[in-house]
Amino acid sequence: MFSSDDDTGPGVVLAILFGVVAAVIGLVIGLGIYKTHMPKQAAPAAAEVVEIDGASVKVENGVVKFYFATAKADIAAGAKEALADVVKLGSEGKSLRISGFHDATGDQAKNEELAKQRALAVRDTLVGLGVVADKIELVKPEMLTGSGSNAEARRVEVVVIQ
Repeated sequence: MFSSDDDTGPGVVLAILFGVVAAVIGLVIGLGIYKTHMPKQAAPAAAEVVEIDGASVKVENGVVKFYFATAKADIAAGAKEALADVVKLGSEGKSLRISGFHDATGDQAKNEELAKQRALAVRDTLVGLGVVADKIELVKPEMLTGSGSNAEARRVEVVVIQ
């Protein structure tokens, strides 16, 4: 009389199980495709100073730039490696120019003295690495107005001259 159609048999359970497995596989594949096509974040430009308020050193177009923490004259780690080419040229008789810069915040006279101390610290590092002191020219500290940050302004640059 009545036929018994039981929807809870092994075929239905197996179909649901295959459906769940297919959904999980689709999700994993979809996430993999999404991640490979996500836009990459741009790396900082070479001239960009990454340190917020710490010492760092960068070489840009042959100019060695030392950046300093606020109110400090401590040379950044990696100075020896950054100065390798400059030291070699200085040892070969080329002259070096050290220019100190400072930011516009605080007392002008204190900033100038701090810029001088930073330049002297860089000079002492060069002399310690073998450059003859009379081949190093110190340039009076400068304050530049521009669009750069205060972290960029607190620097000393070393340039090779004839």
